[in-house]
Amino acid sequence: MAKVKELKDFFEDELRDIYDAERQITKALPKMVKKASHPDLKAAFEMHLEETREQVSRLEQVFETLDLRVRGKHCAGMAGILEEGKDLMEEDGTDEALDAGYTAAAQRVEHYEITAYGTLIAWGKLLGYTEAVRLLEQNLAEEKAADKKLTTLAERTLNPAAVSAAVEA
Repeated sequence: MAKVKELKDFFEDELRDIYDAERQITKALPKMVKKASHPDLKAAFEMHLEETREQVSRLEQVFETLDLRVRGKHCAGMAGILEEGKDLMEEDGTDEALDAGYTAAAQRVEHYEITAYGTLIAWGKLLGYTEAVRLLEQNLAEEKAADKKLTTLAERTLNPAAVSAAVEA
């Protein structure tokens, strides 16, 4: 008979899922840095790569605070999002249009992470995982800041440049 899952089991599954997702992202971001042409977008991706490495470290601390073995569970959702980004990197287009596309792809990643961290924090509070919640809140704050930075960059610079490049072509 299958084990009946409790909220703590779902928390642990979600924690393993986002751990795998963050590790997938650390492999994908260097490729995005290489493909991006706008220096501000390259810099945003480079900065987020460093943050993501820190987030992986924090997640490892979360596992430790809960006396859990550090291990991921394949995150099919992130794998799909990253596969779409990989497909975009194989497209032909103006540098400006591709940068706008890369930004949209990166924001899909951010939104997935924001959702996962929000869920973990809500469940962690209910389960009394105070230290885990504190660490997860740091990751969530960084994800929200990265999303905001990408939105600003897209709206003020990259999207208008993509439209201008299309008009000039």
